[in-house]
Amino acid sequence: MNVFDELEGRKSVFKDRRFLDHRFLPDRLPHREEQIKAIAKYWVEALKGVTPPDITIYGKTGTGKTAVAKFAMKQLNEASRNSNVNVRTEYIRCTDYTTEYQVLARLCQQFGKDVPYRGWTKAEVINTFRSLFKKNVFGQDLILIVVLDEIDILLKNDGDGLLYTLTRTDNVSILSISNYVDFKKFIKPRVRSSLRDREIVFPPYAAPQLVDILKERSKLSFNDGALEDDVIPLCAALAAKEEGDARYALDLLRTAGEIADEQGSDVVKGEFVREAKDYIEHNKVTDIIMTLPSQQQRVLEAILYLTKRDEEITSGRLYEVYKKISQGDSVSYRRIFDFVNELELLGLISTNTVSRGRGKGRTNIIRLQCDTSVLENALWM
Repeated sequence: MNVFDELEGRKSVFKDRRFLDHRFLPDRLPHREEQIKAIAKYWVEALKGVTPPDITIYGKTGTGKTAVAKFAMKQLNEASRNSNVNVRTEYIRCTDYTTEYQVLARLCQQFGKDVPYRGWTKAEVINTFRSLFKKNVFGQDLILIVVLDEIDILLKNDGDGLLYTLTRTDNVSILSISNYVDFKKFIKPRVRSSLRDREIVFPPYAAPQLVDILKERSKLSFNDGALEDDVIPLCAALAAKEEGDARYALDLLRTAGEIADEQGSDVVKGEFVREAKDYIEHNKVTDIIMTLPSQQQRVLEAILYLTKRDEEITSGRLYEVYKKISQGDSVSYRRIFDFVNELELLGLISTNTVSRGRGKGRTNIIRLQCDTSVLENALWM
């Protein structure tokens, strides 16, 4: 018997697990109606033959930014087919296309232009891109809306040249997506003045909102009666603690279902959700830590040491322990602040500035935000 036939025939709690993938775009996005309407309010100008203003949307991971942008794109494309306008939307993930050249080449390719990802001068690519904006056979100007997801990655890697080009090309509107409110520090004033974007903030989901999202997805994904009553509320509660991350909630529910299958259970239980949490956290933290530069790993090791001793972790005390661990191969005290900021962005630690009282100034207190045993295993495996 073929091994795949045997595996394919196994019973499962799943009906179709694809609907638990965060990349799946449902027909409805619960609790994001306000943000969809906010984008539509600006993009409706395109249906009148007017280039919409640029938009920037902010929010932490798992707050629905990409889903809302793609949903709005889909709706605008449907509306434009029923209108006498020449509107086009294009989605670019800046983790895949990390330079101005690559993004413009990709946009040209989407319009049928044979532009390679290397070999041309930047001027040739820009001129080819701008040649797209000619009137169509009906005499209509093309209006292009470009969605740049995780734009901060591109700005850090390649500077603001792409924004400079796009904002100085007629009939182009940009929707930028970022996890970080301060990403505009990478944009020079001359480009920022051209951007003049409207900003939309995506708040984290609350636990009841995550319950609604998971209920809708679970109906599509699981067999009837496959979930115990406490499973969805537990996934939602755990994800709400992770800054309202819907992506994490979906991962928890899917992984809990996979654990049920592995154990031959007909139902997904609350205990499987807790196992899923441990599994996801272990893998995520381990992957992050193992790819950190050695100096940042030493900073984490110093924080771990002080955490296990129940010491208050100030910047000064951290630097003392870090220097002992580094044994002469250490960076400056000022550089440690950069490492702390980067580790906080990764979610491994948190910082809080506290006042010591009149005349004593303010102090930065650092706290570990991941399980100490997971950190130990990752650092010393």
